[in-house]
Amino acid sequence: MITRRKMTTLEFKPKLAQTLKNYSKKQFTTDLLAGVIVGIVALPLAIAFGIASGVTPEKGIITAIVAGLIVSVLGGSKVQIGGPTGAFIIIIYGIIQQYGFEGLTIATLMAGVFLIMFGVLHLGTIIKYIPYPIIVGFTSGIALTIFTTQIKDLFGLTMESVPSDFIEKWIAYVGAFPTIDPWSAAVGIGSVALIALWPKFTHLVPRSSFLVKLPGSLIAIIVMTVAALLLKQYAGVTTIETIGDRFSISNVLPEAQMPVLSWETIKGLVSPAITIAILGAIESLLSATVADGVIGDRHSSNTELIAQGVANLASPLFGGIPATGAIARTMTNINNGGRTPVAGIIHAAVLLLIFLFLMPLAQYIPMACLAGVLVIVSYGMSGWRSFTSIMKNPKSDVIVLWVTFLLTVIFDLTVAIEVGLICACLLFMRRMAETTDVKVISDEINPAEEESDFQLGNLEHLTIPEGVEVYEINGPYFFGAGNKFEEIMGALGRRGRPKVRIIRMRKVPFVDSTGIHNLTNLCLMSQREGIQVVLSGVNEKVQAVLHRAKFDELVGSENICSHINIALDRAGQLAAK
Repeated sequence: MITRRKMTTLEFKPKLAQTLKNYSKKQFTTDLLAGVIVGIVALPLAIAFGIASGVTPEKGIITAIVAGLIVSVLGGSKVQIGGPTGAFIIIIYGIIQQYGFEGLTIATLMAGVFLIMFGVLHLGTIIKYIPYPIIVGFTSGIALTIFTTQIKDLFGLTMESVPSDFIEKWIAYVGAFPTIDPWSAAVGIGSVALIALWPKFTHLVPRSSFLVKLPGSLIAIIVMTVAALLLKQYAGVTTIETIGDRFSISNVLPEAQMPVLSWETIKGLVSPAITIAILGAIESLLSATVADGVIGDRHSSNTELIAQGVANLASPLFGGIPATGAIARTMTNINNGGRTPVAGIIHAAVLLLIFLFLMPLAQYIPMACLAGVLVIVSYGMSGWRSFTSIMKNPKSDVIVLWVTFLLTVIFDLTVAIEVGLICACLLFMRRMAETTDVKVISDEINPAEEESDFQLGNLEHLTIPEGVEVYEINGPYFFGAGNKFEEIMGALGRRGRPKVRIIRMRKVPFVDSTGIHNLTNLCLMSQREGIQVVLSGVNEKVQAVLHRAKFDELVGSENICSHINIALDRAGQLAAK
């Protein structure tokens, strides 16, 4: 009764309410600094993720503002920073191409509902059990796909259109390579180099310097934007494409709008919406778990999922895109002293101020520079060290890794997650089936050789009576092990016809419907042949399952024995008749 009550209780305890009880001025000072820095770090990423996803740059910032605020206010982690992430780029772009931005809005709303359901149904812990090779596989696949999408802007290639297919995209790039713009390429490669080398430069300046706090991506954007303006003004270089050349920039806060919902659109978006929800849940809970290890706290996974769900309900209403917990921004928050959700709230406020007063300046940012930022992001996402380490693991993990990776790259994330999970489940069932063994016991049973269900104090060899067959099932008796049972039965059938068959089930932790079906078939087949079946060593859980299936009525409750001694005595009596 107690367990049932816990499962039906809503687990929603935002960390903000807890931390504000003993909040101090000193903590506010550190949260303020951390929030400002995280806001600055989030700015170029939000713009880059927005553009790469196929929407305007301001939508990326709006997402970071709205979702970041809600995740901090309602979330189950003290330091989680929410916003757009690179993991969503590919799936968002695909939805927009097929359903338009309104379709993306509907899919994000649906994902928000799914995330809330995950939290309400206490699925926060279960989601953590998604196999690691699947996570690494689709993360690495997303990273490669993001990198691939940035080649055109990185080198300033002249292309009428970029194919959506991965292989076709690279073929098109090779064909368009002669059209490379050297100035754009210089800006793109220079941005990559500057971001990569910036951490090494910061080691040369005092730790107290504000330069140490600034992200390399922001430095690259400032330097390359200024360089592009100078080249245009004084050298007449006009081939460097900027955000303003491709998009019209607005700093007007949008009004909340509900999209027009249709049943056909909803049905078509169920699969991508579930993918967004699962991906968002995995990334946010992974980020929160990593943060817990650093600050020595414990997040509430179900509260976090509910907060992520509310964030994804609110973000699209204001023109935003899907959001989740961002590991890099969360770690930046921690490293700069953020220890409460107040830092995340300040981060959202900083982005709002930048949006209102500095957004028009974004039009001068070179597209090649943003491509460079995303190249670095894709490298960070690739997890190549994790990828190579899994390659040393069992073949089943390697198969799941490569299947998920290739499907992510060649097809899309939805297919990759679905097939990856199916492969992981099938391989898991195979492993479980391999642990289940069926063996025949002939002549006598020695208690000294193995742990068993003998009566205490009886250490004598037990002789199997004439006309009695004993065989034993070791391991879970489920559908994956059914073939082994049938094979052994076929072999036993060729040995002759006994009067009694004893099935030892002392090492069967559970049985499913297939196992019950096989046992039932054995009993029915044996009854037709005049053979009695006796079960031995059945544990309470398995016995309860058999009782619900009315198996005891078929075999006879007196023929289900607690240990082998009773089973052999019973079998001897039956064989003597």
